[in-house]
Amino acid sequence: RVTMASAFRISLKPKVSDSMTHLMVDFALERRMLQAVKFLPVPKAPEIDLAACLVADNCVTVSWRMPEEDSRIDHFTLEYRKTNFDGLPRVKDEQHWELIDYIKATEYTLSGLKFDTKYMNLRVQACNRAVAGEYSDPVTLETKAFVFSLDSTSSHMNLKVEDTYVEWDPTGGKCQEKIKGKENKSRSGAPSPKRTSISTRSSVRGNRDRFTGESYTVLGDTAIESGQHYWEVRAQKDCKSYIIGGTYRNLGKFDQLGKTNSSWCIHVNNWLQTTFSAKHNNKTKTLDIPVPDRLGVYCDFDGGQLAFYYANSKELLHTFRTKFTQPLLPGFMIWCGGLTVSTGLQVPSAVKTLQKSENGLSGSTSSLNNIAQ
Repeated sequence: RVTMASAFRISLKPKVSDSMTHLMVDFALERRMLQAVKFLPVPKAPEIDLAACLVADNCVTVSWRMPEEDSRIDHFTLEYRKTNFDGLPRVKDEQHWELIDYIKATEYTLSGLKFDTKYMNLRVQACNRAVAGEYSDPVTLETKAFVFSLDSTSSHMNLKVEDTYVEWDPTGGKCQEKIKGKENKSRSGAPSPKRTSISTRSSVRGNRDRFTGESYTVLGDTAIESGQHYWEVRAQKDCKSYIIGGTYRNLGKFDQLGKTNSSWCIHVNNWLQTTFSAKHNNKTKTLDIPVPDRLGVYCDFDGGQLAFYYANSKELLHTFRTKFTQPLLPGFMIWCGGLTVSTGLQVPSAVKTLQKSENGLSGSTSSLNNIAQ
């Protein structure tokens, strides 16, 4: 598109003929300048390659290509925004686009994102030295942060479970059954929705026996089948003994975490004296280090690692190495006290760095492999 300026002025020294019959202005230099101008076409819109896009480790890698080769492309611009639905972006109540400019390659990895929403809208624009082209058709990618709750239907009767909190309850189901009986006798007419929910839950707890005996266990409601994930667990100050780890679904109702060949865990015991240990297949490795009040758990399912960290400093405590052959469920055991779980967390950069260095030291983890295998 070419437009003419509203006013145009040029100041040149004219040449006049001797008889003053002609006034000549030499535009030769301007002509050469105009002839040297190269007009660049507007770049076409890139095409985002959904098959090449990757959502892993709580990061989004976007890949795209040009519909036809264009050597005059100087850089690309990527825009993204969070949304709560699948499909094309909507106009109403949308968040503004975040801009990443001057991308030289045909892919880019978005990291450091806080996945408080489920989906991500993305679009790409090609730019040459003169002009930017149209944006690509926006695409929607689903972020795969590992979010889970504690499965109350899988818990021991002596555990009180609420979403991401579990507390040891010595009275267990018997107390709940007594409360339920009193409620039934004292109430008349239709029960309120809140009380109906409590009664139903108590009935379900009374009929199940997923874990019993001294297996004070509750599992997460979502299994890990691929990828890298991270969550944290905080113990109450009065917590006497607790176990944090992962297990296959085949954990028996009398089994304890770490005492089977299909479970891996960290055990903190504060009964008489504090002990801190890693357990797998009924083998124990004592950890002669201070016990943190908050633990970080990192699972690299495809890489076969379950690692535990100080949540505050991200210092590595212990790593189990194995080849996971079944989906892995987060598992928790507790006696006296309570645990709070924080999920949907991004894998910290410090954890990534430590894992890379751990992978590079092939001979330094032989003692860990003895437990993990």
